Amino acid sequence: MTAAAKIQSFKCIIFLVSASIILNLYFIVNLYEGSEWNLSWSSKAAREAEAVAAISCSGHGRAYLDSQVFYGNQPVCECNSCFSGPDCSLFLPGCAADAESGDPLFLEPFWMKHAASSAIVIAGWHRMSYRFTHGSSFISQELEKKIRKLHSITGNAVTENRFIIFGAGSTQLLNAAVHALSSDYNSSSSTARVVASMPFYPLYQEQTDYFESVDYKFEGDANLWGNASSDTHLVEFVTAPNNPDGQMNKAVLKGPYAKSIYDHAYFWPHFAAIPAPADEELMIFTISKLTGHAGSRFGWAVIKDEAVYQRMLAYIGLNTMGVSRECQLRAFKLLKVVLEDGGNNIFEFGYNTMKKRWENLSKIISLSSRFSLQEIAPQYCTYFKKIRPPSPAYAWVKCEREEDKDCYEILKAAKIIGREGKKFRAEARFVRLSLLKSQDDFDLLLHRLDELISKE
Repeated sequence: MTAAAKIQSFKCIIFLVSASIILNLYFIVNLYEGSEWNLSWSSKAAREAEAVAAISCSGHGRAYLDSQVFYGNQPVCECNSCFSGPDCSLFLPGCAADAESGDPLFLEPFWMKHAASSAIVIAGWHRMSYRFTHGSSFISQELEKKIRKLHSITGNAVTENRFIIFGAGSTQLLNAAVHALSSDYNSSSSTARVVASMPFYPLYQEQTDYFESVDYKFEGDANLWGNASSDTHLVEFVTAPNNPDGQMNKAVLKGPYAKSIYDHAYFWPHFAAIPAPADEELMIFTISKLTGHAGSRFGWAVIKDEAVYQRMLAYIGLNTMGVSRECQLRAFKLLKVVLEDGGNNIFEFGYNTMKKRWENLSKIISLSSRFSLQEIAPQYCTYFKKIRPPSPAYAWVKCEREEDKDCYEILKAAKIIGREGKKFRAEARFVRLSLLKSQDDFDLLLHRLDELISKE
């Protein structure tokens, strides 16, 4: 090639590169205006989401993108308990206060204030594969990093040199843990005895019984197995803070054949003081009570022993092939918001809300000689760096009168729906009342209790 031809070829290359740069700059300028991207394919989805979010439902309900649709293709309001009408403005005066479920709707106002930072638009082709692109994992590595950082900032669990596995809420992980710890004993003919200290969360027994297995069997109160033979295989559920009474339980069974599953669903600054990081063999957490997104069904386990981790991993893989990618993306986004200021915003909001609710409820119950509440002592919290009063998720109410043998029925007659103490293997004199629900629910609960106690 002559020198002139080489120069001409070089000029051509320079022209093409310059044209490419100018063309890319043109597209960038057209996509980006000021400090905001000019949305293309996501703009319709964003408009739909904002339009539905703008439906107020009188502040006593919500409209959702997947709500029922009536005239004009506008989603209808889904009203809170005891409210009705097209816009949820009609209060039903004879309605019972529903304090039965653990729906953590008390955190809804927090997320409404953080609508922009917590919103997600998901592309139709988002992670269509069974697995993430890094290896053959069902777990988002970036989400796992957020979880480890969350525990480090909160100071509620040790995660260094620990394995982490995801599940469909803590519910799936609980049985995965029972399976993994019971499988430890497959070399022998002994069936693992699954136990928990009373009162305990009913799901422990219900789930263990439902997934009937030759490897394990539910046997009730852990305290009855303290004198079991040294080779009896035991798996103990330990709930801290406890559901229903908020106590910081510890394992009661010791020895080489006793294994523990620590359910730390409520071990967050909303509900309990964090005295020190939990450092147990197997710990289970859930986003349900951390951010309030119970419907997303996302939980995780922190595990010391690799063999137990591998057995739980196999269980989750065979059961559901991991947690949905959309769920993991939402959890990632939510934790990103939580971690923006070291958790201060959400934990302050959650703690102040629950503390105020506990104080208001306690004030009404203190006027009664018929009912009493569990006692929870103030404790130093390493997260807030102060001694903090209690802010439990539930009120564990006891009917004190001799004739009030069924406390659930006593409250039900007063239009208060709780969860029976018998479901927690406690006496019928106890009822659990949820403090977690919407402000409408909690206000009506206080009103019904005040009506009942004023008649004493």
